[in-house]
Order: sequence, then structure tokens, then C-alpha cells
Amino acid sequence: MDKDIATLGTGVQLEKVEKAAKTLKGVISKTPLIQNLWLSQNYNASIYLKREDLQVVRSYKIRGAYNKMASLTPEESAREIVCSSAGNHAQGVAYACQLLGIKGYIFMPSNTPAQKVNKVRLFGKDKVEVVLTGDTYDDTFKAAKEFCDSRNSTFIPPFDDMAIVEGQATVGLEILKDANFGIDYLFMPIGGGGLASGVGSVFRQLSPGTKLIGVQPLGAPSMYQSIKENKRLALDRIDSFVDGAAVKSPGALTFEICKEILDDIVLVPEGQICVDILKMYNEEGVVLEPAGTLSISALKSYADKIVGKNVVCVISGSNNDITRMEDIKERAMQHQGLKHYFMINFNQRPGALRRFVNNVLHPDDDIIHFQYIKKNNKEKGPVFIGVEVKHPHDVENIKLKMMEEGFTYEYLNGRQDFLNLLV
Repeated sequence: MDKDIATLGTGVQLEKVEKAAKTLKGVISKTPLIQNLWLSQNYNASIYLKREDLQVVRSYKIRGAYNKMASLTPEESAREIVCSSAGNHAQGVAYACQLLGIKGYIFMPSNTPAQKVNKVRLFGKDKVEVVLTGDTYDDTFKAAKEFCDSRNSTFIPPFDDMAIVEGQATVGLEILKDANFGIDYLFMPIGGGGLASGVGSVFRQLSPGTKLIGVQPLGAPSMYQSIKENKRLALDRIDSFVDGAAVKSPGALTFEICKEILDDIVLVPEGQICVDILKMYNEEGVVLEPAGTLSISALKSYADKIVGKNVVCVISGSNNDITRMEDIKERAMQHQGLKHYFMINFNQRPGALRRFVNNVLHPDDDIIHFQYIKKNNKEKGPVFIGVEVKHPHDVENIKLKMMEEGFTYEYLNGRQDFLNLLV
């Protein structure tokens, strides 16, 4: 490898990535790069998965966390450390605290899945304390920084730090060393941008012909919007469902790198992510978290371009909580057009429901939710109804029949915040 290759703008120096790889030797697993035959057949391409979900902490985050903490000065490591994370960075830091013997306080959003919180405590053992606070990562980050400053502790950022980026960049080195073929497309998930910055920088220097595609959830497009407007933005509101990538603002460092090296950023609907989580589990027996599925979900947007190509998807993590599966199934079915919700005005007289069932619904349609409160002083009352259909286009027939039968209604799919209160 040529040590004299110039760094790309604010990108990563290959020499420092190789140094990080040596630091991580014996700490991380060298995860496999495996061709997935099912995805390859579906997309008529050679699809390879970089299985970072197989790390001991079940995500790539151990790379950056350990590299950063191993590079602390004696003075810094003598002080307690603090970090904020939606889960995976927290596990990496906790594990590093245990290995390096450093006391740590780990701040996590209050809605973090219990599985991730428990894993942080497991990996950190007696070296870490978990603090649950804030509704989003950004709220948690603010609380962690204030705590850190008040105690003069050492903060371990999740992505906006060169040592973190260099650690994540070792994923790119491994991919290129294992691939005995030219890589046409590389898909990488983006939250704050640490992984994409590091891996993308390595590829730009060692495999410049590879198209670098970042992937974000549609409900948290902070890097996408920032690059689109050519300035680092903080989104007012995000959907935190893809908790491992739900970041309101990308890092200052990672934004500068990503805007220079990425060829494109794909936004993936949360419903499509849920569809692919279930498919990977049912077809491949692979359990992935929402953020870990992003690169697979992005293939749909590039289906025509990747035909006959060699494609690598970075699978970033598998820290999913089994209690979320019902929500994942619900979102997947809505996205596929198989579940639909309505608020319908029913006449408050006998026979209204029978008329709806007999004249509006098809025999194959199934009422999966029904909520009605009769109001005797009014002619009509609202009814909340959920219907499961066999084919996505069946819902249009339901809407048409309701109009013909004189039922006024409001279609609720897409109003996830409202549905979360009722379903």
C-alpha cells in the first residue's frame, strides 16, 4: 500500500487507518465478506455483505470506540470517560472500558430498546454506569456533554472525531483485502457519518472506481439535507424508529468528508426497512436491527443500475429487541399496502356495521381493528377500523365502495404518530 498517497481534503490518512487496524488486532473480529445468493438472485447482481453484525458487540462501533480510547493520553485515561449513544456506540465504549480498565458514564436516549441497555451493562460490567435521558440522540448528547463538562471528564464522541473515523475506516481495509474482484458499488448506512467517512475515504484512495452510496432513513435525512444545501443542518424533527441512524445533525468533520467523497445518498422509507428486516430473517435466518438493514433496503432504488455488477453492502449491526417485532411487522404490512386504517362516520342506527361489512368489504378482507363509542345524542359516530387486504390495490375498491354507500371517512395510513396511539 502506498503510504505517500495524499489524503483527500479532510479525509482519512491510510497510514493512520493501518495503525488503527494494528491497535484493534485481538480486540475485534475480522468479520466475513460473504456473497448473499438470495439477494444476488433477486437483483441479478453479485451482492456481498460485510457482516459487522457478527462483532462481539454486534456492530462495527467497537472499532472507533476502542481506537479512540486506546489513543487517550495517560491523563485523559486516568479520568472517567463519558459518551452518548443510541446503543451501538455505547456497547463499544462499554466493552472498551472493561478491556482498558477505564470508568465510564454512558448516556442513552430514554426510548432505547431494553436489549441494547442490558447489553451495555453486560459489556461494561462494573466499569460503566448507564444514564437514560432525552427523547432523541441529540437531546442525550447535550445532557452527556453538560455532565462531562461539570466533572472535567473525557468525552468519547460517537462519530465526529478523527480517531473514531479512523477506527471505522478499518472496515474498508478489510473489505478491499478480502475482495478478489473489483467492487462497482458500495452501500453504507449513515447516522452521524463516521462509518461512511472512514470507509468511503479508504475506497476513494484505494478503489476510486467504486461508486460510494450512503443510505439514510427517510425520517432522519440529516446528512442528505446537509449535503443537498451544502451546509451542515440540524433538523427540527426526526423519526427515531431507525434508532441507530436517527441523528438530527451530522458531525462537522464527517459532513465535510461525506460531501466530498460520496456519489449519492439514498433515503429509504422506514416501512421498506421493516420489510427487509423480516425478509432477511425469514429467508436467510439473519437478525438485523433497522440501521443494520439500511444498505440492503437501498438496493431497491439502484435495482436497474446494479444489474451484473459487484456490490458490497455494509451490515452495520444486529442489536434488535424482540419486543419490537410486532411494530416492525405492522410497519412492513402498511408499507406493502396490506394493512389500512380509516376513521369512518357510521350512522348510529342498527345495521350500519352489517352494511359496511356486506357492501364495502370483499369476502377476503379482514377487519383487524374496530373501535366505536356510541353517542346517543348524535346521528353519526366515528369508528376506527383497521382492514387487512390480500393485494395492495384492494384498498382503492374499499374507498370507492364507501363513497357509493355514503360513508364519509378519513384515511389514516401515513399518520404514524396518530396510529401509534391507537394500534
